[in-house]
Amino acid sequence: MTSSAEKRLRFDDQVAIVTGAGRGIGREYSLYLADRGAAVLVNDLARDEHGEEQAGPADEVVQEILKRGGRAVAHVASVATAEGAASIVSAALSAFGRIDILINNAGFNRHASFADVSIEDYQSALDVHLLGTVRVTSAAWAELSKRNGRVVNTVSEGMLGSTALIAYGAAKGAVFGFSQNLALEGAKLGIKVNCISPRAFTRMSEDSFGPSALGLPKATIEEFRSTMPASMIAPVMAFLAHSSCPLNGEVLCTGGGQVSRLAMVESRGYSQANLTIEDVSDHLDEILQVSDCVIRGASWTPS
Repeated sequence: MTSSAEKRLRFDDQVAIVTGAGRGIGREYSLYLADRGAAVLVNDLARDEHGEEQAGPADEVVQEILKRGGRAVAHVASVATAEGAASIVSAALSAFGRIDILINNAGFNRHASFADVSIEDYQSALDVHLLGTVRVTSAAWAELSKRNGRVVNTVSEGMLGSTALIAYGAAKGAVFGFSQNLALEGAKLGIKVNCISPRAFTRMSEDSFGPSALGLPKATIEEFRSTMPASMIAPVMAFLAHSSCPLNGEVLCTGGGQVSRLAMVESRGYSQANLTIEDVSDHLDEILQVSDCVIRGASWTPS
């Protein structure tokens, strides 16, 4: 009979890159993977009061991993530049000689309504969330293809609509589209690409979930916050990153101990050879009915 210890999913002899890993969810990802045996490249971009890059938060995570008997190195670079992305991958190879797992977690948000968001704000969001994900993945792709690698990208329910997060939501929607297409490419090489949509209270989510944003008493917010720590996101990320994970092109939404599938669907719809505007109007309920829908995306197969 197999013991629970023997059934534990581990990452011994594997190397993981986690971007945006100095604080919050990324920190928890790094600790979880290291505790399960992976060597971790902890990437983060922090700046001092003069705007100079510093390794502080990433170093602190690495020190914690080392104290717990794990293996890790810190690396300071921005995913928003080609040079930064390439250096992240080079540093992992230099330290550990291989790459098995890439967790694209780096990101930020700015709370503002549409009228107050500039084109530069959209560009900045795309540079980090979308192009940062693209750049680091591109730099690691050849190495990942050698080892049936795993890529976990980060999306958000904000891409489905969220108050005052329009640039962030748009960028996350782009990451979703990129990941769906990349999953098809990866399947040819043995690489699985999935997304995680985290729900957690972190420093980054303060503007969205603070007392003033939700209009609730501070005590109520603190109680709610205690049920959704960043540490509860890590097990779902680790499953998607594990070699035994059969999923490809999927999104798992998680927070507070709950895990669910987030998917794009297409209704069965309505069909008429000589379709008119009146047909659309008269059959709108049928068009919108999703009780018997088709899941669309990289994992989709014709029914």
